[in-house]
Amino acid sequence: MSMDRPLVGKTVVLGITGSIAAYKGVEVARRLMDLGAEVHATITSAGVQFITPLTLRTLTGNPVTTDMFEDPNEWDVKHVSLARRASAIVVAPATADAIARLALGLADEFIYACALATRAPLIIAPAMNEKMFLHKTVKDHLQTLRDRGAHVVEPETGRLASGDVGLGRLADPAAVTAAVVEIVGYSGKLRGVKFLITAGPTREPLDPVRYISNRSSGKMGYALAEAVVSQGGDVTLVSGPTALATSLGCEFRRVETTEQMHEEVMKRFAGCDVFIAAAAPADYAPSSTGVQKMKKRDAGIEVDLELTPDILAECGRRKNTGQIVVGFAAETENLIDNAERKLREKKLDLIVANDVARTDIGFGADENAGMILLPSGRQIELPQMPKREFAERIIEAIVEQMSPGAG
Repeated sequence: MSMDRPLVGKTVVLGITGSIAAYKGVEVARRLMDLGAEVHATITSAGVQFITPLTLRTLTGNPVTTDMFEDPNEWDVKHVSLARRASAIVVAPATADAIARLALGLADEFIYACALATRAPLIIAPAMNEKMFLHKTVKDHLQTLRDRGAHVVEPETGRLASGDVGLGRLADPAAVTAAVVEIVGYSGKLRGVKFLITAGPTREPLDPVRYISNRSSGKMGYALAEAVVSQGGDVTLVSGPTALATSLGCEFRRVETTEQMHEEVMKRFAGCDVFIAAAAPADYAPSSTGVQKMKKRDAGIEVDLELTPDILAECGRRKNTGQIVVGFAAETENLIDNAERKLREKKLDLIVANDVARTDIGFGADENAGMILLPSGRQIELPQMPKREFAERIIEAIVEQMSPGAG
């Protein structure tokens, strides 16, 4: 499952009811499909007054049900089979009438029959006049549905069909699809597990203009954060300077220097279950930083360097029972020997060795390849693949190490 398409392999039954906001249901369908879902749409008898089945059939590529009695020989099979296949039932927009029927368990239209026949999550996005939405009957029906486990995407305040401005406007389609992703898009394998991940390079300043750094792009660390979030894990990502998007669904901390990265990691290390050091912090930093830009001279210059904190080694020493510390060995020679020594000396639970001399898998590349080494001596070869898939394989190995008796 990709972070860009977290609904791949999911089947969503989308019910559109008789609201002026029915046209927004098309946008909900489109967004769900963009996220990888297979969408089966159904429109209630009132909904067809606002939108045509042809629009949704053309968009989704699937038949659109408007009358569950249109083919009595197939209806029963269809509503039950879809209900069994559904990863989620989404009613958007959901009118006051639709909410009442769902709460009362009526099944006189296809979407309501599906809602009764499924064990999949029910996601409701109300849309109606403010006075209707705030009426005690509607509120009671919504509470009944919540008590049964339904999820309600709250409406927004805005201009309503009546011309009034108030509460009851259908939530933005992006909010509806985000709710679907939150509820069914993540596998949940890592739910409740706290990850602390570092990514990217650091920059050690020589003066206000120049700095010492390396070629790390941060792509591997960000891919690991995405992989964990996609499985429901909690992630804090401590990132050096990169050009990558930061909206990964995790807590994000931007740093510049190795000292700053060390400080952020040490603040959080005791509270994490897994620490993954995917960053490439500088091993050395100038012992002093010029206040003004150094001018070019005819002769060369000498720069005194001093060691920076070894974040990974300190975490290896500090780890408590049950904590897992993962490192990377980005090498240009003697890959396995260097990785094994780093695994042993820094007291790691797992190390990923990769050859950064190769431009097709090294710093800045979109793919990676390498070897996972474990303290037991076991080695897991990872052939060349996109970094997102590479990250998922690393997470699989970490999950295995979290199991009792792993080694």
